[in-house]
Amino acid sequence: MFGYQELIIIFLIILLIFGGRKIPEIARGIGKGMREFRKARDGIRDAIDEEARDEGEGDQTEDDSEAEDQSPEPEARAARRQQHGK
Repeated sequence: MFGYQELIIIFLIILLIFGGRKIPEIARGIGKGMREFRKARDGIRDAIDEEARDEGEGDQTEDDSEAEDQSPEPEARAARRQQHGK
């Protein structure tokens, strides 16, 4: 992507524009923003997973006897459960 020369040039331009005292403040702000973004992303992912689990459990309890009769492959179901971390 970027080589060392390009990164050094970019760093020097940032140093000239913002000065040495502002760079740590900017880095802290970027770090906080990335942390908040990851928290929001993980929260959304957890909510989606939880909703999918709830829907899956509801479907499974209603059709539990039919699903066992129609599915001759319990190994496949066990493998899917392991993939989803259950």
